[in-house]
Amino acid sequence: MQDWWKTTFPKGRQILRITDANGYPVSIAYGEKGTGKPLFLIHGIGGWSYNWRYNIETLAKYFRVICFDAKGYGFSDKPLYRERNDHQIIEFKRIISALCDRSAIVLGESLGGLISLAVAQEYPELISDLIVVNVPIFPEGLPHWGMSLLSQIPLELLQAADLGRIPSVFAPLVKEILAIERRSVLFDPTKFTEKDADWMSYPYIHFPGTLTKAAEDIQIAVKEIQRNQNNQPNLISKIQKNLAVIKCPTLILWGQQDSWFSYKHGEKLAKLLPNSQLKIIPNCDHDASSGSPEAVNAAVLEFLKTVEK
Repeated sequence: MQDWWKTTFPKGRQILRITDANGYPVSIAYGEKGTGKPLFLIHGIGGWSYNWRYNIETLAKYFRVICFDAKGYGFSDKPLYRERNDHQIIEFKRIISALCDRSAIVLGESLGGLISLAVAQEYPELISDLIVVNVPIFPEGLPHWGMSLLSQIPLELLQAADLGRIPSVFAPLVKEILAIERRSVLFDPTKFTEKDADWMSYPYIHFPGTLTKAAEDIQIAVKEIQRNQNNQPNLISKIQKNLAVIKCPTLILWGQQDSWFSYKHGEKLAKLLPNSQLKIIPNCDHDASSGSPEAVNAAVLEFLKTVEK
């Protein structure tokens, strides 16, 4: 396969060294294209920068688009130690600070949107404009059977399988499972090609630790959802209760046929965010960035054209 990073970004894949939430140095893979105001694209759980393959070129005509793989995903480091429940919030803040000397626009999808909301609350000086897509702000449980399965497997067992290169041995099966999962969140499953299956499964097959880190974030999410339901301290309710402190212009995009989180959640979120607007995307499931890229790109550019005047 051609190197996706090289064919997508002028400088190919770059490496940023940051101190992670546990205080250790880690390498973050990223790419950037375009000039002007920085625009970060934040992928969801289990994904990596390739999720934005249909958005980068269009948005880079107007902005300095920056894609990065969150720690544990894609081509970024996958440390063996366990994570804090807020590690992605802390690390995203450090990535923005390291790559920008001005406030940035942030576009986050699914879990990436939830992290973006948290960063906008805690570090408002870093984000000038915010776009969130199908964000799990009011979750009632895990939305997918695969997540439920991974949430019940001990991380030590998954780590042993990862380090033993089991995903590599069963590469065709891993690729097929990933393809089934990705097609299940597309309104038109045929949009997910064989090439897409190759690239989306690539980190799981070639980089030990990818499966473990994805499962760890899922298990963190399960505990947070349970604590939220039991009225115990948790990140989800903290973000929910502090939505009103987000003052930057915010666009909420939601797939009308989102099979993971109903667009009704978007309507509820819009009522709680003081400077927000909601746009429902028709014929669109949970994976909006790759399932309905034209609609997402158009909505993002129209929103930014208005607020950046």
